Amino acid sequence: MDLTLQLQLEEQALITACINQEKWAQKKLYEDNYPSMMALCMRYASNNDHALDILHESFIKVFRNIEKYQTGTSITAWIRKIVINTAIDFYRRNVKHRAEDISVADTYASGDPDVFSNLGSEEILNALQRLPPTYRSVFNLHVIEGYSHAEISAMLQVNESTCRSNLVKARLKLRQILLAAESDLND
Repeated sequence: MDLTLQLQLEEQALITACINQEKWAQKKLYEDNYPSMMALCMRYASNNDHALDILHESFIKVFRNIEKYQTGTSITAWIRKIVINTAIDFYRRNVKHRAEDISVADTYASGDPDVFSNLGSEEILNALQRLPPTYRSVFNLHVIEGYSHAEISAMLQVNESTCRSNLVKARLKLRQILLAAESDLND
């Protein structure tokens, strides 16, 4: 039997068991996807506790809606979309929106060298977590997930110029955090 076909049949059996609310299947789906989804949650959350809240809320949604999963698509991509949407919902519940003018963003510019080059992934993740929630969400959605400003403004329910302004400010703040971390390493 072809390995790809066998894996598809095993995945379908796992999903069917999850639809039937079999605990072993839910545990396997959770454990198989925990590392990558937790890493995704950490990019959106300010700390481990918030990341775990987002992750657990996401998997509750996964298990409640598993029958909506369409065979033939990537289960990991389907779960990832739920996690991102849950992180956005978490953001909406926990952050007050501020309207800021795009003209303020024009004042931010930097000619600093690439601050990422001497830092590891742990330092970069810690820096992302130190960003204010608004900046962190816009940065993640635009830079990492690839959403447009129009899509982000619709998701976060803010105007597009606010998204652009927050992205510029997020990059500046992230650069400041990383430069400080880099100078600490060099001292």
